[in-house]
Amino acid sequence: MTAAKPGIFHVTAVTINFRSATTARLFGTSQQVSVSTPQISSTAAQWRPPTSSYRPLRSFHTSRTSLSSSKFTYGIAASFTTKDRRYNPERNVFNFNPYNRILARRKDKRTRPDSGQDAFFVSRVGESTDVALGVADGVGGWVDSGVDPADFSHGFCDYMAHAAYTLQPENWNPPISARSLMQKGYEDICGDETIKAGGSTACVAIAKADGHLEVANLGDSGFVQLRLNAIHNYSEPQTHAFNTPYQLSIVPEKALAQAAAFGGQQLCDMPKDANVTQHELRHGDVLVFASDGVWDNLSRQDILRVVSRLMLGSRAWEHTDDGVSVGSNLSNFIMADDGKSGAEEIPSLQSFLAVGITGEAKAASVNTKVDGPFAREMQRYYPGENWRGGKVDDICVVVAIVCEEGK
Repeated sequence: MTAAKPGIFHVTAVTINFRSATTARLFGTSQQVSVSTPQISSTAAQWRPPTSSYRPLRSFHTSRTSLSSSKFTYGIAASFTTKDRRYNPERNVFNFNPYNRILARRKDKRTRPDSGQDAFFVSRVGESTDVALGVADGVGGWVDSGVDPADFSHGFCDYMAHAAYTLQPENWNPPISARSLMQKGYEDICGDETIKAGGSTACVAIAKADGHLEVANLGDSGFVQLRLNAIHNYSEPQTHAFNTPYQLSIVPEKALAQAAAFGGQQLCDMPKDANVTQHELRHGDVLVFASDGVWDNLSRQDILRVVSRLMLGSRAWEHTDDGVSVGSNLSNFIMADDGKSGAEEIPSLQSFLAVGITGEAKAASVNTKVDGPFAREMQRYYPGENWRGGKVDDICVVVAIVCEEGK
């Protein structure tokens, strides 16, 4: 979260590698897909470090019926990268499978996604087909106090995922919501004796089987809802001042006393301060949730451009005489191959979208010639700093494609 000059290293643009005829058919052989996105592989619902014997599970399959008759289903994937490493799109990608068990908090750092101080979660809500998801960005300033900001953000997301997965509706009064899930995660991380201090922003959402989306956003992470080649809805960042977002925090008593003695204060916002919005979803909508490592380097229009290339190139969205419409085979695009057809494994469309956005954000973050959103804001508030180019930061992206059954 603390401003830092772009590092001096390079990101090499790569293109989609159609490894099989089936994958080529997925994206249509009659069109050139020119987005800088690599071939990727799916991962298990609870991310694990890849091993030589690791076999990825299926992504979200919309034709399964064991979770009862839902009207809307969601193809969800994530991708991420740390600020001080090259982006590895084949390793740093995740495909959500609602049938996989979600464990309690992962205290072993080796089992976490390689996303640095950024964290994310995706979980089925109890026995329903509703889905809870979100991103959290650890506040980097805690490093100066000898605290690893990733401990708070990753633990916070783990607690929210587990709370959603183990939901017993009778124990939630009122019923679970995006804000109450954020509150539960915050209470659990505050009660964790291994976390002495830390903080993060948060953007938490619940996507329901009836097509309703609720989003609770606190800080400068956020989301955008794209519909048929247009920006339909988006969140506004919450900040106390430039580059000082709202944030959930654990502040030791000693730090509070020191701040009071010197006439300062420690930022400590609460889930009740989150901005809550309600949205109605439609078949073919694309939802993008991301940390400020994305928003500081890409505008909403930049993200729309990346998503549109892939959605139109795959014919998940199609040009018609009446404008852009949803393709007839959208449900086939948001699931990976089941391994029984003999075809090579097909990465899901949502994985391509997550990787495409992450790759674009990473490239923009180390570009010293093209000013991103953060650079433009920096020039506005601090013109004497002469800030140019992108802003190097951890990056985390969660993408959901909305699919209405029967369409």
